[in-house]
Amino acid sequence: MEALLKINDEKCIACYACVRACPVKAIRVSSEKEKPEIIPERCIGCGSCVAACGPGAIDIRDSREALKKLLKNKQRVAALVDPSIAGEFPDITDYRKFVQMLRTLGFDLVHEVSFGADLVARAYSALFDQSRGKFYIMTNDPVTVDYIRKYKPSLLPNLAPLLPPAAATAGVVRKISGNDTRMVYISPLIASKNEILGFEGESSIDLAITFVELRDLFSEAGIHETDLEYSDFDEPLGYKGSFFPLANGIIQAAGISEELPDSKVITIEGKGIIEGIDEFEESVSTIKCHFNLYYKEFLMGRGTSLGGKRYLRRSHLIKYVNKRFKTLDMDSWRSAMERFSEMDLSRDFKADDQSLTLPPPERIQQILKELDKEGESNLGCGACGYASCRDFATAIAQGLAIPEMCNTFAIRNRQDHIRSLKISNEKLAQTQEALRKSERIAQREKEAAREATEIVRRMLHKLPSMVVICDQNLKILQTNHSFIELLGEEASEINEVVPGLAGADLKTLLPYHFYNLFTYVLTHNESITNRDINFEDKILNVSIFVIEKEKIVGAVIRDMSAPEVQKEEVVKRLTEVIDKNLGLVQQIGFILGEGASETERMLNSIIESYKSRRDLKEE
Repeated sequence: MEALLKINDEKCIACYACVRACPVKAIRVSSEKEKPEIIPERCIGCGSCVAACGPGAIDIRDSREALKKLLKNKQRVAALVDPSIAGEFPDITDYRKFVQMLRTLGFDLVHEVSFGADLVARAYSALFDQSRGKFYIMTNDPVTVDYIRKYKPSLLPNLAPLLPPAAATAGVVRKISGNDTRMVYISPLIASKNEILGFEGESSIDLAITFVELRDLFSEAGIHETDLEYSDFDEPLGYKGSFFPLANGIIQAAGISEELPDSKVITIEGKGIIEGIDEFEESVSTIKCHFNLYYKEFLMGRGTSLGGKRYLRRSHLIKYVNKRFKTLDMDSWRSAMERFSEMDLSRDFKADDQSLTLPPPERIQQILKELDKEGESNLGCGACGYASCRDFATAIAQGLAIPEMCNTFAIRNRQDHIRSLKISNEKLAQTQEALRKSERIAQREKEAAREATEIVRRMLHKLPSMVVICDQNLKILQTNHSFIELLGEEASEINEVVPGLAGADLKTLLPYHFYNLFTYVLTHNESITNRDINFEDKILNVSIFVIEKEKIVGAVIRDMSAPEVQKEEVVKRLTEVIDKNLGLVQQIGFILGEGASETERMLNSIIESYKSRRDLKEE
């Protein structure tokens, strides 16, 4: 089932008014999500967030399409109308016109909930008479019931085990019209949309729509009272149960005295019901009264049009009820009350505990320290929506709030952020200036590089030798006119379209034995110098060298048949031969010199030996 209330992120401005208005903190604000979100299982359907939201960013689950579908069904459909219509529709001059508008919309039966309120009021009177020291919390307000189920489950035994008037009316209509009759509750409360899901059997209700939705349906269908005749509610009609939309209306309908000396019931209306429930839990044995609680009088329920004036609506209701009293057949009313006296109005309640585990005290203390609220933990401005700074810190630890919801924390952070931003801006300005300087230097270097490139390009084209530079895929990066002329007329034509043959594949321009030399140099990172190769009818002297390992190589190619190259090459090679022969002569001379020296030493040694023997002989 779709959630009862949902925040529309497109409309939400993240002002947190809804968080401050929610009495049970069912709205979570997290750092992971920019906008707050309603936690459906914690929501009690009070609609305070709807009233507090200025931008109108909280959507209520829409029941209009479901009602249209139900009215098209072949089964009979009964409208169960809350008596507070008198406060919501003062623009309709006679309630009988309102009844006819509902029939025109498609309802087969139209019953007022006031008769069910009379039955429930009588049941309360009997329950209180038989309570024998046990005190109850009346259960006509779905917001109160949901609050106790979710946040005070220990009080479930004290919830009066009686159906609310709408469910009692549904049971009456089914007994009259049959179990196959479908029920639609027209309610002043948005909480009724969830409340009806708990009714079963004869008291079950198929759908609940609000007065606001009903207005839209009348407008959409073009239904206006001026076009219609009178029609009254289907019987049985109610009596004092028509005062049910007022907080103490059910008490008066039950005939329970509200005189202070002997009153059995305390009626509380508004957000004070939460404090009242707390006191009931703590001190009911001393108070010794039943509690009749309404988060909001039905006349001012969140399913009514916003901006309504409470006491003006109250006066409209009283006038409406007094008008009904003048035509009410009391005998028929008493007969109907007797007919349904044995009707089962009992109900039970299931706990749906949504209480959150309290965080460890040290965690709360840590958060208070971060908020700079250690000395004010039991105080609070309430701007965050929590009663005290400690409650706020607890909510942060429970994942329901974020520190930025605290005004003083947010202001301090904002000031820190401004200071940090100022420093960052100063650093940014310095960086930008340095960047501009770098850009100017880079621009100058770029211009210099462009000029150098242009000079090199011109030099390449002036060289008589052929020059070509290619990448690892043997795609030409740069070449000169001499190389292009070597390749022939076709290459010259291509050069006119693609200057310098940039991007041309060397493998398609040169034979395998020629371009394979480039592949070798790229693969082995080893240059080749003065390699003579045959190309067509020419002998070329090729030197290929590494420019960038495994990426770029360059080649200088000379045509050996050119006169200037021949002369240069002959001189060069003669010089190499002469140098080589001179070296050889020097080497021979060195060897001969070494041999003569050794011979001289040997002869001198023999002579010295001979002289020594002659001298000995003479002696």
